[in-house]
Amino acid sequence: MYLLQAAGAGSSFMPFFFVAMILVFWLFFIRPQAKKQKQQKVFIDNLQKGDKVVTIAGIHGTVNKVNEDGTINVEISPGLSVKMEKSSVSMEMSNQLNKPATEPAKK
Repeated sequence: MYLLQAAGAGSSFMPFFFVAMILVFWLFFIRPQAKKQKQQKVFIDNLQKGDKVVTIAGIHGTVNKVNEDGTINVEISPGLSVKMEKSSVSMEMSNQLNKPATEPAKK
């Protein structure tokens, strides 16, 4: 009889743990990924001439022209431009280059 009561008490917590597991999964995996995708979309939509960018393939360059068909012209070397999709841009380097690598030590 004791075993039946213990088994019944444990099964009442199962829905709670299931919901808690889903909540943790959403908080640590789904939500941050959705936020990152939203930031990437805003960044790509706001690309302008002169932005220094890095492509997904690792090519560094400067945006020369933003085309209406969803492409951009990126100058990767003086006089050498490449036409590529906006979605192939990984990150902007303009702000990253101007930001100090480490903060000075406080005394």
